[in-house]
Amino acid sequence: MAEHLSDAWFDELAAAAAEASVDPSLSLVVQQVVVDGDREVAWTVRVQDGRIEVVRGRVPDADMSLTQDRATAAAIARGELSAQAAFLAGRLRIGGAVHQLTGQAAALAALEDVFADVRARTTW
Repeated sequence: MAEHLSDAWFDELAAAAAEASVDPSLSLVVQQVVVDGDREVAWTVRVQDGRIEVVRGRVPDADMSLTQDRATAAAIARGELSAQAAFLAGRLRIGGAVHQLTGQAAALAALEDVFADVRARTTW
């Protein structure tokens, strides 16, 4: 089991993404930023050309960016808090082309499926 936000956790995300395939018509670049005290951890999930890729750090071409603290990120990932509730409570900031999400339900669902096993094995 890898600890959330550790190098091993990112390796597991990348491995799960590399093994996955999605509809080639899906295209979405979502950047995640977790603020943990004085430290920022950022990564991006890119859905493009039938593949999913996890890239550590920020990227300039993100369609949207999700920023939250570590506790909020963990609660959302564990299913204890919805992203909508976190956003409404001011615990999750969303930037970028948020309007594109309405047309990206299939891409977002594909990401849930791909990373489900990693989430289940993660130490929070």
